[in-house]
Formats: sequence, structure tokens, C-alpha cells
Amino acid sequence: MSQPQAHDPGATVAGGGAPAPAEQTPAQTNGEPLSYEAAAGRVEEIIRRLDSGEASLDETLALVSEGKRLIELCASQLAAVGDALEELRLDELVTRLEREASA
Repeated sequence: MSQPQAHDPGATVAGGGAPAPAEQTPAQTNGEPLSYEAAAGRVEEIIRRLDSGEASLDETLALVSEGKRLIELCASQLAAVGDALEELRLDELVTRLEREASA
């Protein structure tokens, strides 16, 4: 019976040349949340790797899972920006209405 092997963060995913997922979540780098640009860039890398047809089944599953998390991160960041813009528009509308009411 073989002994379980310890996880090596620098190891590659079986059958693929890409590094195995690190202990950090893909939504973080150096303990800090990824920017929208960094997350979107990583999604593009994942798509290129998947499109190459060279990823093993295990690597494909890991990449799809990572990609899903990154897309959700991007979507939440875009929604936050949209909410902030909507709030700005409402603030501008209130200011304009107050100006018109006092004129």
C-alpha cells in the first residue's frame, strides 16, 4: 500500500505543464484581492490553455473551477462599480433638483 504524498505547491498538475493551484485562492495574490485587470488577464490565460487542447482532465477541471471563481470576482467588481455609478447619478439628480427647486 502506498503512502499518501504531501501536497507540493510547486508541483505540476498531472499530465500538464501548468503549476498546481497554490494554497492561496486564485482571487488573491500576496494575500491581497486581485484587481479586475489581473483577474481578467488570468481568465484569458486559462481560456488559452483550455483552447490549446493540451490540458489533462485534472488540469482542465482545476482551470474551469479557477476560471469560474475569477469570473464571479470580476462580475462582483463590475456590479460594485455599476452601483457606485448609479449612486453618483442619483446624487447628481438630487443636487440638480435641489438647485431647480431653490431657483
